[in-house]
Amino acid sequence: MKLRSEGLPRAGSGQPVPGGTAENCSHAALFTKAEELLAKRMAGGDPLARFLKGQLYYEEGLYEEALIQFEKIKATDFQAMYQLGVMHYDGLGTKEDPEKGVECMKKILDSDSPAARHLKFAAAYNLGRAYYEGYGVKQSTKEAERLWLIAADHGNPKASVKAQSTLGMLYSVSVLKDLKKAFFWHSEACGNGSLESQGALGVMYLYGQGICQNTKAALECLREAAERGNIYAQGHLVEYYYNRKFYSTAAAVAKRITENDNIDELAEVTDCLPTYIAKGVAMAAFYLARCLQRGLGVQQDPATAKKYYSKACLLDPAVASDLELAANLGRI
Repeated sequence: MKLRSEGLPRAGSGQPVPGGTAENCSHAALFTKAEELLAKRMAGGDPLARFLKGQLYYEEGLYEEALIQFEKIKATDFQAMYQLGVMHYDGLGTKEDPEKGVECMKKILDSDSPAARHLKFAAAYNLGRAYYEGYGVKQSTKEAERLWLIAADHGNPKASVKAQSTLGMLYSVSVLKDLKKAFFWHSEACGNGSLESQGALGVMYLYGQGICQNTKAALECLREAAERGNIYAQGHLVEYYYNRKFYSTAAAVAKRITENDNIDELAEVTDCLPTYIAKGVAMAAFYLARCLQRGLGVQQDPATAKKYYSKACLLDPAVASDLELAANLGRI
């Protein structure tokens, strides 16, 4: 499980690097100039410069160098402590030590210092993930819920939007299942810009989960989320088009979705959960296979249909099984 390195300033702190732009300097040259600039700021007594130097190394994947910088100021800089927590937890530049990572996050969350205030939401979110997965601490879904509620801060847009979206997921599928709460938190997260929750809201409106069924609202959410890159929303749009016999549209959209099945890459780009991305691609693959098998909206091609059925099964066996049962019962 990877912790989130969020809520921190980027190296350079918004100040330009002298000597040109990305268009006329190589990346290596820009990196060197950034190092030089930060070294001058450190020599001049800038209290933020050492953290920014560590952050520069962190963003470049130079984790051992970043660790050295953060260690030097961890006693006085909560931002450095936060990054050290992430690095110890995930084993970046040092041996993986989830207990030490959790300890750093707890210190930030429990601190009364004003300097720690802007990191508390992110620390609470990460601690919630640790408790939910039982990594570095004893597993506790209730403690994860408590921490995510702190991180979500009643839907405050300045809080952890990821925690708000995660609560929506938690109340959708876990032992704490409560679809009205799920709808509330997905609504808060969507209003604060969450792509994940926008797609989830579309599905909830479409099937009347936690809210009265509203096809118009569902399509607005799903289409906008799909345009922003939410694969789960795209998969449900394929299903919607297929069920309404818009077969050529369903097949065309499904074909585009299935062209990229690199789930990890898609998760990195969209900041959506890999599990739901896989479900979206699996849905698209199955419905494309169905169109190819029956010649609906496309030329009939049983051989290619088999390939897409196999892709759906590999990506998400449960989704493929449910859709196969629906097909066998004549529902799709």
